[in-house]
Amino acid sequence: MEDLTASVKNLRQKYREIFKTSADEIQKRVDELKPEGAGDIFDNYPAGTPGALWQKSVLKMFDEDICREIFRKWTEILAYRREFSCVGCGTCCRLACSEFSPEELKIKAEHGDNFANQFLSVFVPYKSKAEAREIYPEYIKMLEDNKEEDVYFYHCPKLNDCSRCTDYEHRPQICRDFPDNPLALLPKSCGYNAWKQEVEPVALMLHSMLEIIEYYKDHITP
Repeated sequence: MEDLTASVKNLRQKYREIFKTSADEIQKRVDELKPEGAGDIFDNYPAGTPGALWQKSVLKMFDEDICREIFRKWTEILAYRREFSCVGCGTCCRLACSEFSPEELKIKAEHGDNFANQFLSVFVPYKSKAEAREIYPEYIKMLEDNKEEDVYFYHCPKLNDCSRCTDYEHRPQICRDFPDNPLALLPKSCGYNAWKQEVEPVALMLHSMLEIIEYYKDHITP
């Protein structure tokens, strides 16, 4: 049996290690721009002073340098996904999870949320967690081990007994793009699992860098 709880634990440990490395690298980039005599990047500096100009240069460096590079690398990761293909295991069709209930998704769709609208055009909710457990028991166990209670389970009724979509040519974009995140948990049977394993370290680094940059932006007051 696939131990997804252990996989999640290992992924979190990897992320902590990568996060520290990314934080050190970004701090180094910030310090390279630091003017002589300035204090901390998060200090309050009067407008026009070297400290305030330093903060502006750091924010500019984030937007015009690091974030652009992150976007470029993420685009490459998604493009590389096209080298892999679905093998028809049907797990993603038989078990889709969302933090939103059907009622919440309906409200989001009514307010113009394109993803919610597409999701509801494909998936219907399971009547119980027990039904979802029959499809992917390892995944349900992982959620329970991590005390993830507010999760709703859905399935696509268009899947036939041979794990083939009966409306394949008209499937929405969310189906065509899945999986669009290499950090998502995928069953070993998924044809994109090899892609996930290969690009996961870079994806973790990019995610950590975005999280760190967001922290800087929230706490810098130029």
